Amino acid sequence: MIDGIGISQFASIGNKPNVSGNDLLLQWEDDPQVKVILMYVENFGNPRRFLEIAARITVKKPIIVLKSGRSAVGAHAAASHTGALAASDLAVDALLAQAGVLRAGSINQLFDMAIAFGAAGLPRSRRTAVLTNSGGPGILVADALEAHNLELPTLHATTVARLKQVLPAEASLRNPLDMIASATSTSYRTVLQTLLEDPNVDAAIAIFVPPLGVQQTDVAEAIVSAARTTPDKPVVAVLMGRAGLPQGRAELSEAHVPAYVFPESAARGLAALNRQREWVERPHDGHDPLDVDTERARAIVARALNEQRSKLDELEALELLTAYGIPTAAAEISTSAAEAAEMANRIGYPVAMKIVSEHIMHKTDVGGVRVGLSHDTDAREAYEAIILNCTRAVPDAVIKGVLVQRMIKGGRELIVGVTRDELFGPLVMFGLGGIYAEALRDVVFRIAPVGDVEASDMVAGIRAQKMLEGMRGQAAVDLVALKDVLRRVSLLAVDIPELQELDLNPILAFSEGVVAVDARVKLE
Repeated sequence: MIDGIGISQFASIGNKPNVSGNDLLLQWEDDPQVKVILMYVENFGNPRRFLEIAARITVKKPIIVLKSGRSAVGAHAAASHTGALAASDLAVDALLAQAGVLRAGSINQLFDMAIAFGAAGLPRSRRTAVLTNSGGPGILVADALEAHNLELPTLHATTVARLKQVLPAEASLRNPLDMIASATSTSYRTVLQTLLEDPNVDAAIAIFVPPLGVQQTDVAEAIVSAARTTPDKPVVAVLMGRAGLPQGRAELSEAHVPAYVFPESAARGLAALNRQREWVERPHDGHDPLDVDTERARAIVARALNEQRSKLDELEALELLTAYGIPTAAAEISTSAAEAAEMANRIGYPVAMKIVSEHIMHKTDVGGVRVGLSHDTDAREAYEAIILNCTRAVPDAVIKGVLVQRMIKGGRELIVGVTRDELFGPLVMFGLGGIYAEALRDVVFRIAPVGDVEASDMVAGIRAQKMLEGMRGQAAVDLVALKDVLRRVSLLAVDIPELQELDLNPILAFSEGVVAVDARVKLE
């Protein structure tokens, strides 16, 4: 028994010559004695098999993983120790998220989460009440709850009225509720039971800092008594004093009330319970067939590889997207100033023009881009200027021409991409695009293919999600179209194994539809 956690089975498998972590998961999947699976992992030998098994298990019982080797130095050490290639941490995050696995950042966090699953059940929502006899720990746990996206709801008026009858005037009747240091074990029992009966509350954290004259064990008994009145609402306790701590925690654990020493640990544990509940309630992810032209896409890639090119030019990249039903801005490649003007007329002004050369990566840096061109003279002059700038800046560059593209104004700049991990296979990326892609790194990854629900999780997973929902008068972007693009890009990555890297940056999202205006494709 460790901190109230019963150990059913323990396995240390070293370098896994005969038994893998996946084998152990299969062993524990239907074992009724195993309620929670804790894993320390240095590498994933077969990550896609892990995803298949873990995603099936986590709807029945939680899996909590501590993955070492997050830093570059740590990853190198792990590889040296196990003789295996360490996967990138972004790929690991994607793997665990898709499998519904809870990830711990340290041994302490691993056990904080594990202790929480000693609760009688999972909370019905993230709405949490906090009860304390000291303001400081109450504030600390409130901060920690917010960091874990847990809610501190306003107490119902009936609850506040009942509390006024049993608490002194100095007590705070807001959530978190501070009963002040004069609170007794009787106060804990009465007030906690009242909070749990509040219709706005689905879980509670009870914190006790022992003052003179009040015993830790008595308060533990009071918390247990109150928790039993509403078994469908989990209670987590924090006992911060030394005196009576082992006995108090033991009594709480036996009554299915997870007990901690620090407020932040309680918040982390309750957050794990909520994430597990949300995963269990999550709808099954579907992979409905998409209308794509795989033969056309393969022909585009085959032509480039036959010409011993490792990159598609801008027009080929856009054609590849079109083959998979991804909307793009109309474009053509010109090889003269007159042809540029003719194409601009055909496409429709305004247009943007960009150099096309696999030897020039950052076009803007060498004067290889012109935007906002509105008539023939602009197009001709832009062509001449772009060619001149690029030949001066990169004399050895082979220039294929200048891309003339319909200029799309407005929209929110996002990025969608693909990278291929040696172990995990194709990973799909989504986040803020344009200049923000590298500056803010607000992106999420998932292992391809991506289904409907997973695409929704990706969109909801970036920090700037509210920008997509509409802020300060801006309309919300077309989330349906955006998720459709994520699914199509992921399918493209699966269907075309030669696709090593893909960047759609930016892809512009509007209130109706999304449009890819720039694409870079690297082949294996």
